[in-house]
Formats: sequence, C-alpha cells, structure tokens
Amino acid sequence: MDINELRNEINETDEKLVELFCKRMNISLEIAKYKKENNLPVLDKNRERELLAKVSDASPQELEVYTRALYTTIFNLSRSYQHKYMNKTASISSSIKEALENTSKQFPKRAVVACQGVSGAYSEQACEKIFDVPEIMFFNNFEGVFHAVRSGLCDYGILPLENSTAGSVNQVYDLMRKNKFYVVKSIRLKVDHSLLAKKGTSLADIKEVYSHEQAVNQCSNFISENKIKANICANTAVAAKLVASSDRTDIAAIASAKCAELYGLTAIASDIQNYSNNYTRFICISKNLEIYPGASKTSFMMTIPHVPGSLYSVISRFYALGINLVKIESRPLPDRDFEFMFYFDIECSVYSDELISLLNELENDITDFTYLGSYSEVM
Repeated sequence: MDINELRNEINETDEKLVELFCKRMNISLEIAKYKKENNLPVLDKNRERELLAKVSDASPQELEVYTRALYTTIFNLSRSYQHKYMNKTASISSSIKEALENTSKQFPKRAVVACQGVSGAYSEQACEKIFDVPEIMFFNNFEGVFHAVRSGLCDYGILPLENSTAGSVNQVYDLMRKNKFYVVKSIRLKVDHSLLAKKGTSLADIKEVYSHEQAVNQCSNFISENKIKANICANTAVAAKLVASSDRTDIAAIASAKCAELYGLTAIASDIQNYSNNYTRFICISKNLEIYPGASKTSFMMTIPHVPGSLYSVISRFYALGINLVKIESRPLPDRDFEFMFYFDIECSVYSDELISLLNELENDITDFTYLGSYSEVM
C-alpha cells in the first residue's frame, strides 16, 4: 500500500471511531439520567477500575499502555458529560454566585493592607499599584501577613508568589495550605535591583552583600563575578535598613532604588539582576471571597492520590472543557509520605459555564480540594 491508501484506511477508521464514541457518550448520558433519578454519584471508581482491566486484557501487550491512556481520557470525558447533565451543584457554585452579587463593582481604592518587611520593600510597591491610597502595616514574616488578614487586623495582604528568574516562593505556597484565604487580585511587578551602600563606598570596597534569598538568586551572576559573599535577610528593604545602621563600610544591600532614598544610601550599581525582564508576581489576599468585574483567572489547590495517572486525570478535564492551564506548582506534604499539594492557575472568565462545570467536578470528585478565588491580574 502507498501512503494515500493507508490514509484512506485511517479516515474510514476515524469515521467509525467517532460514530462509536458518540454512541458511547449517549449511553453515558442515559446512565447519568439513572444516577440522577437514584441520587448516585457520577464517579464509580470500582467500575472504572474493572473497565480498565478489561480493555487492558483485550489489548495487545505492545499497545496496552496506549489503550489505558485512551480509556482514561474517555472516562474523564464521560464523567464531564455526566456532570454537565446532572448539574450537581457544589458549594463553590453558590459561593461564587453570592460573591458576584455582593462584591462591589469597583475594586477598593483605600484599605488597610499587610505587607512583609519594612518600608521600601517590593511588596509595598505592589501594594501601591493595586490600591490608590493604602494604609500599609508591615510584618516580620509571611505568616504575619496571613495572620493579620485572618484576624481582621488588615483588610488585605500582599504576598510574593513567584519570580520569572528565581522561581516560586516556596514558603508562601506552604503557608497557603495552612491558611484559609482568597485571592482577589494579582500583579506582575517589574523588579530592578540595585546594590546599595553608604555614601562614599565603591564597588571594590564591598566584601559582603545582604538581601532576601530570592533577590540573591536573581542577582547571582553579579555576586559571583564580583566575588562577594551573600547573606540572607528576611526582606530586601530590611537588608537596606541593616546596611544603613551598620558601622561597616564593606557591606551592601541588594534592594530597590527607593530604599536608597529611604535609608540614606547610594546605588553603586544598578540593574544588577541576571535578566532585564525580571518580574515578580504578587497576590492580594482577603479573608472573604470577593470577585470583581473582569475576573479572568482562577486559582485552586488540591491533593491528588499518589497513583499513576491521577494528575493526568485532573488536567485532562481542563482540555475537555477548553480551559487554559497557565500554571501548576507542586509542594510535598510534610505529614504524608509521597503525597503532594498541587496549586493551579487557569485562565477562564468567572462568568463562564465551563469554569463552573470544572469547579463542580473537582469539588465533587477530589476529597482535598480548595478554591482560592477568581480575579484579574494587573500588568
């Protein structure tokens, strides 16, 4: 056979496959009707396990893994179709509807906001871009920001989540699992680091530098090239304050140019980050669910069983509903062996039926699922 004859055979086979797939989905719909009438759950793990074993046995050994992958996808699509018909409302649906009705149509211009560090921190800059007139309260660590929001001391909190150069802020992800909160907005802040020292100091004088771990990683090339010892601080602005109050003239801080003005320092080198397009993403969190107009990004967390195909089973639902997955982050659970918490960011309008269907499916099927909010991102 030549290539055209083989392709004709493929076309004929595909026509039969589509016909059989549609027939299977229609039968799945009839099953959904039965389940709805008899108040049965959509997911039947034992039934799916039996079917997977059956198709595996019927498949040639060299195609078994492909057959299982195909049927796992079919099961996910079938469940999604059944969920759509049964329209089994999850508590998230009600919460989103209520938030859309009760949230102000305009994001607040004034608020009491918690930030980590001291004045001059990048979180302060992010806060001032999100709010027109914020009343900022500073806390020593990220946990303090969560506590301030949880206790009602502050209306909102600003937290760094990831950097385009240095990656994720793992401590924040770990705290997200422990604290109940909602994301109401996010921002991508352009971060340009400067080397700050006391006036009259030259680069040749510097032996040690102080900064946050993320900033040190973002400026690793500059630090290495100049053979400077790096010391970790809680915050870039804290580092600038430390240098300003020290008697030493051989130390410097990696911080924003704003910190030079605040603490009477001078920038002996500017834009020292490894890459010029250095951005940090900050999230704005609230104790209550607030969803403002234009919300097109949604975040959630879940714990997935440590078995082959479990993550694929979740991600395939996004594809089935035409939803774009823009970020996935995993963090090990310290109290569980070989289990991970997965954090997801997806792009989809909060008014979309597909988003509600997805959240309903996940909340009904995943035991440990946490919706973190729907929001817009400031660039």
